[in-house]
Amino acid sequence: MEHISEGFPEVGPEYLQPTPFFDFDQDSVRSFAFKAVEGTETAKEKAVKLFYAVRDSIRYDPYSISLQPEPYKASNVLAEKRGYCLPKANLLIACARSVGIPAGIGLSDVYNHLCTDRLRRIMGGNELFRHHGYAVLFIETNWVKAAPAFNIELCEKFDVLPTEFDGETDALFQPYDAKGRLHMEYDADHGVWSDFPLERVATDFMDFYPASVYDAEARAAVDAEIQSELKAFEDEKPVV
Repeated sequence: MEHISEGFPEVGPEYLQPTPFFDFDQDSVRSFAFKAVEGTETAKEKAVKLFYAVRDSIRYDPYSISLQPEPYKASNVLAEKRGYCLPKANLLIACARSVGIPAGIGLSDVYNHLCTDRLRRIMGGNELFRHHGYAVLFIETNWVKAAPAFNIELCEKFDVLPTEFDGETDALFQPYDAKGRLHMEYDADHGVWSDFPLERVATDFMDFYPASVYDAEARAAVDAEIQSELKAFEDEKPVV
């Protein structure tokens, strides 16, 4: 696995081949990609179609974070129809490679200022999202970053400006939402990998977050605690 800590890599076969995570050798991934790019001719047109297909076909779900490999496989993301930024980026990368577009994964740390109360509790009060993931695509002559994380329905509900992609300029989260409130701040750039670095992500998640972020049982315990707090005495019915 190649890792470039600064800038962009040289285009090579490692950015075009299938991997256990970018598994476009699976029929479901190839079929999804080929259907999305139907009628296109250029690499830019293909990349744009794939971006929107992944962005809006897969529901963003930050409560699906795991340290296991299966949820990060492109084929599994398609089967589940949900995922957070990293699985969705993996799917876009796999689809891009399947149609001949070199692609890798970029990781950055971001501050999310529009976090929900539940998500903040699960994250132990943190607003820093470690390893926000996005696809890095080589389109014609340049590398371009594209984050297909937030589906359009979620953006509309949260008054978040949707991330748009033209195949030429980086498509990352906007710093402000539709109402002008501070939304996302990029804190640190960790570079580009030729394959998904699960070990790096898992190690950093365990070091930085409580288990409720990545473990289903711990997450359920936090949810139970939240629910118990909502059941205030004044909301109960007296026994007559």
